Amino acid sequence: MKYLKFLLVGVFFGIVLVKSEAVSWYRIYEMFRFESFHMYGIIGTAVGTGVILLLIAKQFKINNIQGNVMSVPKKDKGLIRYLIGGSLFGLGWALSGACPGPMYILVGTGAFSVIIVIASALLGTYIYGVLKDKLPH
Repeated sequence: MKYLKFLLVGVFFGIVLVKSEAVSWYRIYEMFRFESFHMYGIIGTAVGTGVILLLIAKQFKINNIQGNVMSVPKKDKGLIRYLIGGSLFGLGWALSGACPGPMYILVGTGAFSVIIVIASALLGTYIYGVLKDKLPH
């Protein structure tokens, strides 16, 4: 029962993504071809909301679920790794038509071919886990 709230938030988030067409392959295709503002508006709204909520959390010293004050950790200056990782993420997103969160939502909508994409993402994550100590970080 203690995880019910997370399930409910996930179901609500899934409904919002389906209704806003954020999981639509066609909308993602439009975004990567720069033909529509729809997805950029959704992503920009999410980023803006996150920034505002983090600023509020910092100002009022709001605690997270573990009881720690919420903060954004300092990042190192490894720009190249972020460019390579972001490019790989974007390439996978463009080729599959789905980013990691909505892949599960697409299965829930009946697009069972996305199971192949989920299996590939899990395999890639596993391979990274095996090789991470040998990769430059």
